[in-house]
Amino acid sequence: MSDTPDSAVRTYTGQHRAAFLEDLAEWLRIPSVSAQPEHDGDVRRSAEWLSGKLAETGFPVTEIWETPGAPAVFAEWPSDDPDAPVVLVYGHHDVQPAAPEDGWSSDPFEPVIRDGRMYGRGAADDKGQVFFHTLGVRAHLAATGRVTPAVHLKLLVEGEEESGSPHFRALAEERAARLAADVVIVSDTGMWDENTPTVCTGMRGLAECEIELHGPAQDIHSGSFGGAVPNPATALARLVAALHDTDGRVAVPGFYDGVTELTETERALFAELPFDEDTWLRTAASQATAGEAGYSTLERVWARPTAEVNGIGGGYQGAGSKTVIPSSALVKLSFRLVAGQDPERIQEAVRTWAEARIPAGVRHRITFAPATRPCLTPLDHPALQAVARAMGRAFGTKILFTREGGSGPAADLQDVLGAPVLFLGISVPSDGWHGPDEKVELDLLLKGVETTAHLWGELADALR
Repeated sequence: MSDTPDSAVRTYTGQHRAAFLEDLAEWLRIPSVSAQPEHDGDVRRSAEWLSGKLAETGFPVTEIWETPGAPAVFAEWPSDDPDAPVVLVYGHHDVQPAAPEDGWSSDPFEPVIRDGRMYGRGAADDKGQVFFHTLGVRAHLAATGRVTPAVHLKLLVEGEEESGSPHFRALAEERAARLAADVVIVSDTGMWDENTPTVCTGMRGLAECEIELHGPAQDIHSGSFGGAVPNPATALARLVAALHDTDGRVAVPGFYDGVTELTETERALFAELPFDEDTWLRTAASQATAGEAGYSTLERVWARPTAEVNGIGGGYQGAGSKTVIPSSALVKLSFRLVAGQDPERIQEAVRTWAEARIPAGVRHRITFAPATRPCLTPLDHPALQAVARAMGRAFGTKILFTREGGSGPAADLQDVLGAPVLFLGISVPSDGWHGPDEKVELDLLLKGVETTAHLWGELADALR
């Protein structure tokens, strides 16, 4: 275990709390909304501000990396230990759109502190969670007496995450040599709740497709032609109905090939979380749970692959009736993938399955969007255990484990760099990402600072 004195870290963090929060508020005032072209200049200003602040923190290398879209920020602080492991921290400096009329209690780009919380767009997602690394590395140095970090530390902070990271994969591939690392830390995530600190161990991947079926060249009279020509809407309905079996499993042959199954240890750890299904259902605005038989709700959301109908249509949709056989029908599908699944193989399996069920006389077109790979770090990985230890030292309590049901660009880093991805975040569900009155709990934000102060020594010990 690292010899970083916990009390020294806490003391240093407390002494610099006010200045840290003032700097964060200054950054939050920059409306770096990547989705709105009128804010392109602000996104660039955000990158420049961060690059300057990282240099002020002590990073000897800070660079702005251009992309065809918004700029990213790269920083590097080599360790004076030649055998130190290399750690890459990922986050993003762009934010979601926000306007007072959306329901904000105050100006979204004029941060305010109320009741121990800082309100402002980006406070949690993701500027606050990027910024705690600046004070964390300084606390690490102050508490250990080091002049460089215990690890070779790199940061990559992109500017297009809230716009789908359209250029991130290409950037990672182009700069792979500069980004090379033994482990990747993603600080764009959260914890279970305010009282339950957790570490996320993985995210699901995503494959999306659109299936179009075409029958008659135009809508035709169902009385004159019904029962004698193929109906694309009927064919589509049968296709969708065949997507799952009676146990809720995806019925596409080969879909589960290679899936990394949950271990009994993981299932037991998930069961330790204070999960209330009724509360979860209210959040989901739903009346009942459903899904693959034999798995709990959390296991279904975090650790099992899924197939969902995102949209479906065809034929007459107006008021009253219009007795036609429609000329076309369409369905949009998404497949959440888990570790062990290859998106390209899933796409081919889905295409083969669908084409085998399309009747003669119905033309089709199946198109897939760019896929996102899943990522998962095993519970016994030494780097993951180092994150849990560092967080446990900061919070003074047992750390539990979660996964993330969604998908993100972290998997691209795992894929391109061949390094395990670990998640370190202190945000909680009440922080209201993407909504009005986004906030961050200041006590938790400072716990993030303490965690990173401990983490670099923990990783240096664990990865030697």
